[in-house]
Amino acid sequence: MAIALVTGTSSGIGLATAVTLARAGHQVIATMRNLDGAGELQKIVSAEKLAVTVAALNVDDDASVENAISKAIAENGRIDVLVNNAGIGGGGSVEEVPMARFREVMETNCFGALRCIKAVVPGMRERRHGCIVNVTSIAGRMALAPAAAYAASKFALEALSECLAQEMKAFNVRVAIIEPGVIATPIFGKARPQPQDSPYPHARRQAALFAASLTKPTSPYVVGEQIREIVDGDSWQLRYPVGSDAVPFLTWRASKTDEEMVEYGGASDEEYKILMKSEFGLDVNL
Repeated sequence: MAIALVTGTSSGIGLATAVTLARAGHQVIATMRNLDGAGELQKIVSAEKLAVTVAALNVDDDASVENAISKAIAENGRIDVLVNNAGIGGGGSVEEVPMARFREVMETNCFGALRCIKAVVPGMRERRHGCIVNVTSIAGRMALAPAAAYAASKFALEALSECLAQEMKAFNVRVAIIEPGVIATPIFGKARPQPQDSPYPHARRQAALFAASLTKPTSPYVVGEQIREIVDGDSWQLRYPVGSDAVPFLTWRASKTDEEMVEYGGASDEEYKILMKSEFGLDVNL
């Protein structure tokens, strides 16, 4: 049995991961920014009598991270597994997204994970045992407009994770990167409205792409199960694309030159629809 701390568990991938790990017999500390969002998780935990403790943790706040993780270690003796899942979206063109929003997205998606990592790494290093799972996105390996803030934060977490994996190998601590594709989670409903008079066509194209992808939704429990397999296994594999569209999207990006991607950004609506149909079999409605 591992003692696992999971961030961002009020919904989506975090909730699914906490439940999946607990169902597999692990003891889970399920953290979230606001405990008012714990209702769905608490219902599952209560009904199934799972070994899950819900705790408040705001990854944006140094003191919150330090207090929550120190308390978890004091109560459990150690943390074997850290799953950095807490994250926010960040769509919109570079011109139109305020600097404050760029900072907010980077703070949560990259620095939030880093805070948690720095809080658990000393114990894992000293025990020469542990597993850190960072949830990024296929957007951490392919940047598509208009998601500069989000993609930049995920690219940063990918680079951080790759360096961390090299550092922790010497101490027998595994690091894994989870790269979900389009997963059916509440994050899409939390997207901020785009300017109605925006001169950029990319936001509505991205919205149409997500809508088309979600006609055959991938459950967040698919991601949770992949994380469980990592925790229960002994693989040193670094990256795990997850979801039916993850590998196809990454393979498609790898097949394109940078210049082709730039050209793709300037396509007309009709050219975009044809591209999505021919490359991915998706019918996007613009």
